[in-house]
Amino acid sequence: MNTQKVLIHEKLNLTIREAAEYSNIGINRIDEMLKKPNCPFVLYVGSKKLVKRKEFEEYIRKQLVI
Repeated sequence: MNTQKVLIHEKLNLTIREAAEYSNIGINRIDEMLKKPNCPFVLYVGSKKLVKRKEFEEYIRKQLVI
């Protein structure tokens, strides 16, 4: 069976670890950001938190300080 791994920049949603690797922002900082009310890039799957990649990119693009 030949399984291919999806590249991070092609994924719709990222784990916190993938988002940290992708953005060079620490895991703890991303987790803090996801806990804020009305976070535009958090997606809950049960109790698991995922990062909506496109919304995360847009949010980062607009920020001067994180």
